[in-house]
Amino acid sequence: MKLTIKDTKGAPQGEREVQFPIVEDGRGTQAVHDAVVAYQAAQRMGTACTKNVGEVAGTNKKPWRQKGTGRARAGSFQSPLWRGGGVVFGPKPRDYTKKISRNTRQLALRKALSERLRAGDVVLVNDLKLASSKTSEFVGLLSALELKGSTLLVAQAQDKNLMLASRNVPNVFLTTSDALNTYDVLRSDKLVFTTGAFEQVEARLNKE
Repeated sequence: MKLTIKDTKGAPQGEREVQFPIVEDGRGTQAVHDAVVAYQAAQRMGTACTKNVGEVAGTNKKPWRQKGTGRARAGSFQSPLWRGGGVVFGPKPRDYTKKISRNTRQLALRKALSERLRAGDVVLVNDLKLASSKTSEFVGLLSALELKGSTLLVAQAQDKNLMLASRNVPNVFLTTSDALNTYDVLRSDKLVFTTGAFEQVEARLNKE
């Protein structure tokens, strides 16, 4: 499979052969699912915390005597039935992360990228360097590349001008080749790689 390399004006600058093995149809779907579920689970803070009966502040004194008041008997101010009482089976701090193997992560990323390549959603540019951090210059770049909808930009390394220019543009996400994951590949309508970033991703996917 070949990709057309463009410059920042949108003009073709040649072609490049994809250097990692494309995943065939029907293989890797479960790996993609597992990788996305693991990614989303890892984003959860897991800090929700409620107090049970033993942790709620209060006294051991009975609210009123057992008999003779005409009211239902009660033995504790901390009862879960009362307002301000303990919570039964409430959430406690926990770790939501799910472990998946390195091979599963590799297969998921290869599968996701293979599908985006087949769909023609991957754009390759020789560079994404901006002369300034002005948003107007970045919007002009998106217009020249004819990018519409949500877009993921994958750079070889962090670039301050690119980060500042793109942060106020809606539905535009920025990452680097070493931080790219399966969820990033799937979430946007278009993927824009620099040639250097694409080479680094290929190197990652070719590792055994």
